[in-house]
Amino acid sequence: MVTPSSRTQQSEPTPRVRDILRVWRGDRCVCQSSAQQYLQWIGRFRRYCRALGLDEAAELTRDGVKRFQAWYGHSRRINTANLSLASSSMRSLRRVYEVMGMPVPPWRPIERRAPPATAVLRDYAAQLGQQRGNPEVTIHKKLDHVGKLLEHLGRSGKTWRRLRLPDIDAFLIECAGRYARSTTADIASTVRSFARFLLASGRIRVDLADAVISPVQPKFERPRRALPWEDVQRLLRAVDTSTACGLRDHALLLMMSTYGLGAGEVIGLQLQDIDWSAGTLQMSRPKTGVNFVLPLLPPVAKVLARYLRNGRPPHLPTRHVFVQMKVPFGALTASSAVRHILIKHAKAAGIKAPYLGSHVLRHSFAARQLDVGTKAQVLSDLLGHRAADSVSAYVRIATQSLREVSLPVPR
Repeated sequence: MVTPSSRTQQSEPTPRVRDILRVWRGDRCVCQSSAQQYLQWIGRFRRYCRALGLDEAAELTRDGVKRFQAWYGHSRRINTANLSLASSSMRSLRRVYEVMGMPVPPWRPIERRAPPATAVLRDYAAQLGQQRGNPEVTIHKKLDHVGKLLEHLGRSGKTWRRLRLPDIDAFLIECAGRYARSTTADIASTVRSFARFLLASGRIRVDLADAVISPVQPKFERPRRALPWEDVQRLLRAVDTSTACGLRDHALLLMMSTYGLGAGEVIGLQLQDIDWSAGTLQMSRPKTGVNFVLPLLPPVAKVLARYLRNGRPPHLPTRHVFVQMKVPFGALTASSAVRHILIKHAKAAGIKAPYLGSHVLRHSFAARQLDVGTKAQVLSDLLGHRAADSVSAYVRIATQSLREVSLPVPR
């Protein structure tokens, strides 16, 4: 509940109902029926603030809304789990404050990732970042893997100082029983990397890395996951572009299928990356940090401009092109968001495929390029592969032009 120290007198003017409705109309994401419900909850919230002498803007935080829900649920004797609409209403009111330039505190306290707890992990993280050039997300993943290894050793009363090959084997066997083969192989790769680091830094004297055995990953065990090009076209036609959300989804899916972009590349695109006068897109590979330039093709430019004019809400705190279509309109931050968009419109198009992941359009693009005779090295450059023979992973789904495509023979 509210503590006495959190009570302050309302010192700043609050947005009026007409201001609230104006901002919501501009966002094009709050329908009339929802607006009426939101306004009812805002009225209850304001009566709560007046009754307890609270500053409205200061209470527009995650914790402040929870306090309001608890107070309202207690006064009405209802379960706070049934008050989700209250939270949506308060976040929509907070959006009004932001658009009108009225200060509000952060929605939630800024959570900072704690640095590695031990010197060996801090040094390993530094080596991954400074010498290996790994991005933050990869460093955190590898630290998590090493943490699992250290927990395994700890259950036997050991530390990395007494690390031996049988310990590693036992750990990976344990992982194989808990995780998918690909995940276990990824963990084994980290263990190999960590063992090399321990040897190079003089912490151990035995080279364990080359003896680490990971699960065999058959390279061409099954065809890569892709859609026939006719299904890609059906998918794009199935998107309802009469809504703001549909305009976003159509632009996102068109860019992925036109350029073979991965989920991380398309959701990382920012407004300043689009050069309308030069007709180019400045892109970045999330895994490697490599920047590259693509031509802004006229059909893509038309769809993208329509989304930015009529779909993307104005006055956003983020510069990302593709954003969530509900308050707080933050950037899409995970590939799962792209996967949900893809599945939604594939279902509408009547597409039934055994797999619909966030990279399926990238694979479809690769197969299409092979079908029309694109050379392996050119396709490798388009996809951002470091080696041209990586393209051979897509050969099994290219069915029309395999005889015309010359690929290097693996040795």
